[in-house]
Amino acid sequence: MADEENPLSEGLERLPVHPTVLVIFGGTGDLARRKLVPALYNLAADGALPERFQLVGVSRSELPDTEFREQATAAVKEFSRREPDEKVLDALLAEARYISGSFDDETMYPRLKQALEDYDESAGQPLNRAFYLSTAPEFFPLIVEALGEHGLTEREGAEVRVIIEKPFGTTLAEAQSLNKTVLSVLDESQVFRIDHYLGKETVQNMLAFRFANGMFEPLWNRNFIDNVQITSAEDIGIGSRAGYYDNAGALRDLMQNHMMQLLCLLAMEPPVDFSADEVRSEKVKVLHAISPPEPESTIRAQYAPGIVTGEEAAGYLGEDGVRDDSNTETFAAMRLNVENWRWAGVPFYLRTGKRLSRKVTEIAVTLKPVPHQSFNQGGSVGVQPNQLIFTVQPNEGVTLKLGAKIPGTRMRVRGVNMEFLYGTTFLSQSPEAYEKLIMDAMRGDATLFTRNDEVEAQWRIMDPVVSRWTEQPGPLPQYEAGSSGPSEVDAIMVDGDEWRAI
Repeated sequence: MADEENPLSEGLERLPVHPTVLVIFGGTGDLARRKLVPALYNLAADGALPERFQLVGVSRSELPDTEFREQATAAVKEFSRREPDEKVLDALLAEARYISGSFDDETMYPRLKQALEDYDESAGQPLNRAFYLSTAPEFFPLIVEALGEHGLTEREGAEVRVIIEKPFGTTLAEAQSLNKTVLSVLDESQVFRIDHYLGKETVQNMLAFRFANGMFEPLWNRNFIDNVQITSAEDIGIGSRAGYYDNAGALRDLMQNHMMQLLCLLAMEPPVDFSADEVRSEKVKVLHAISPPEPESTIRAQYAPGIVTGEEAAGYLGEDGVRDDSNTETFAAMRLNVENWRWAGVPFYLRTGKRLSRKVTEIAVTLKPVPHQSFNQGGSVGVQPNQLIFTVQPNEGVTLKLGAKIPGTRMRVRGVNMEFLYGTTFLSQSPEAYEKLIMDAMRGDATLFTRNDEVEAQWRIMDPVVSRWTEQPGPLPQYEAGSSGPSEVDAIMVDGDEWRAI
């Protein structure tokens, strides 16, 4: 019996990819273990990696190459979205190398350079180099400068690219300083600032729904849309991330980057084409049309003890590693206005939080209600405004909420949903976001990565809020773990608007 064709292969483009070496700084870290190495395996299983592909891990631990390969194998077996094929896995990691050393160790970079040259010699050609910075943010400028000083940012006959994880700065000043350092060593075309939300199928599908379907474009403006709500809710707490999270908070962790990117994709004008610079230029225009929110348009809070999925949950101040007097927000919400011709007067509501009633990330576009209420007979639920809801996680898909007649002899109306779900429509799992983004970076396609001016424009909106919250003393408003968030969040809504239930 012939092997069945992998249903995922239809969705993966077979554009040629130059032979490449991927170097992961922080190669034994949590992100590499949970996301990056499993993503590489799944790309290999789909036949999407270049014929010659090599992996190098860089980290402080002293490990032989064999131990690094064993750790990578274990990571794939634990976190891959599919059961691994031993032959594919062995082939992927057969020549993987490990370079030990701290990121400020001047002796480490010549050893890395030698390893890359060994790969070139073995292949009989120069391989593209992709350096993935999966480290703490304070090492980003240090690593980039070291790559430049040791001649690793250029290779004759090949391309060199640097992929930088978030957060890209924690203030506007930090983002500007990091951009200045990075662009003093690299050309902007070599820099890939990653935001893994942009690799999710539903996020990309927003562009397809908007610009590939004529039925939506006439409605996509202030004349027909009443408000937009972007929600990113988690039912988990901070876990073991107190060291990072207590210095970041909900706004820096999710709102400044992921959620602003979702807003841009939903609100942007049609690009001339879908090349990287055209798409990103349209997103920057959206950001330039947004002013920092006033204090009355923002709210922050912390989760208190409560019940989550039937179990008692500690409050934020009771979590291990959190300062007793911490003013770090675990919930943030704000109302933004996009002051341009298309969106003037349409409120955009953003909210994100931990220890909420469920895990969901969605964008809900609510249309204006019909101008005349004709359906008043008893038993009607009432004519509710139409909504278009993009669900990013956990179940990727799109829902259109309509009014329909209830079966029977009377004219009674209630809301119904028309749903499109990726899993049931395409009968396959969507590739993980990191799979798409790693491939795009190796191809040099920066469409789903943020540009330098885009990052700074995001920070210009959020920086005044960060400064204001930093200066204001606590304690913060509290909300019970397992709830929908603080009651104070209703205060930022325009009269008549209501939050969707979490």
